[in-house]
Amino acid sequence: MHPNFTGEWRANLAQSKIRGAQPKQVLVAIEQDGPRLIQSITMTNSDGREEHMTFRFSTDGQETMNSLRGQEMSTRARWADPELVIETVLLMGDREGHFRDHWSLAADGKTLRMAHVDDDLAGQVTVLERTVV
Repeated sequence: MHPNFTGEWRANLAQSKIRGAQPKQVLVAIEQDGPRLIQSITMTNSDGREEHMTFRFSTDGQETMNSLRGQEMSTRARWADPELVIETVLLMGDREGHFRDHWSLAADGKTLRMAHVDDDLAGQVTVLERTVV
């Protein structure tokens, strides 16, 4: 049985390792129903501006298309028990960005870890704490 990530999450920025500009706050809402997964992110930048992003995945390995700041991206999500691995190719001008995000849920279901181990964001780890189930 795979973990269910459904809920509302807040990044613990003190425990996270963010590459690039440090946000003031990151909130993530996840809806998971069977292989369908929707991730909605609200990121508050250091100057107080909010950025909203929504990504849709199919955890059965089917390709899904999303966009980030107007750039198309191809995503495939698959289970590598007990983790969900989300692989994305993002066209950034004349080059491609490759991202492989490993999601793992703590045994108590209260902490979600999103880690980039071996991709263009290698070393980035976001630790999220459940706020609402």
